[in-house]
Amino acid sequence: MDLAYLRAHPEHLPTFLTHQRIRETPVSGGSICAASRLTLDDGNSVFAKSWPERSARPLPDGLFAAEAAGLRWLAAAGGAPVPEVLVALPQLLALEWVEPGDADAAAAERFGRELAITHRAGAAGFGADWPGFVGALPQDNELVTDQPWSAWFGQRRLLPYLRMSVDNGALTAAETGLVEQVVDNININGYGGDEPPARIHGDLWPGNLLWGADGRCRLVDPAAHGGHRETDLAQLALFGGAPYLDRILDAYQEQWPLADGWAGRVPVHQLHLLLVHTALFGAAYRSAVADAARAALRS
Repeated sequence: MDLAYLRAHPEHLPTFLTHQRIRETPVSGGSICAASRLTLDDGNSVFAKSWPERSARPLPDGLFAAEAAGLRWLAAAGGAPVPEVLVALPQLLALEWVEPGDADAAAAERFGRELAITHRAGAAGFGADWPGFVGALPQDNELVTDQPWSAWFGQRRLLPYLRMSVDNGALTAAETGLVEQVVDNININGYGGDEPPARIHGDLWPGNLLWGADGRCRLVDPAAHGGHRETDLAQLALFGGAPYLDRILDAYQEQWPLADGWAGRVPVHQLHLLLVHTALFGAAYRSAVADAARAALRS
């Protein structure tokens, strides 16, 4: 199997893997999926993701289809690059292999400009045309065109993961009350949500940036949908922050300036992904949710 054959017959990849006709090397693929580098007969490599065989949870139906749809939608914007989708099957996703490299200031500035182009491509509404996931959790992607961002974000991006986090015991009544206050305030404050829907990655913490040896930064593992562009930018600052974040933001602002007061709204946008983490991983992120909610209430 070479790359041309794979593009023409993507459905054959599982058979080749089952019969060990392709060299497979495990690589880092994040905290949810199993990942490997596949070396084809022509020397090309492919990045493949699958559901771990020993996972206690079944593969969520449509998980890889949603990721593939998001990658293709982001690629169509012509801004920040994404790996090419080569195979999108219910049990397997295979992408173009990107040789990893180190982040530097020039790559960060280029990425900032390209991310602005992606965002500016826009969306038909809040949500998307395909069922969504963020990590392995379902994401409500019903396309909304008759609701302001503030109400949509509270109802579709905060409250569902708040409920999951309460149900799994990750959050107490104290944190729950803080988040509920934020949701109430969003409808009054608006938090800068008067922009049209942007084309966003939706899960843009620094681990979902792939810095390539070619000097470009690619978007990976999206939870793509129409949303607020400040959400992506706020997520870039989570968990230690992206390399050269100041360069990314400065270049972004040169390409498409942000509305006044955006820096004060960062905790509001970060709250979504932090709630996803308490829903997925439990109480380890409880204090981060509380801190973000308090900061949001002060903004």
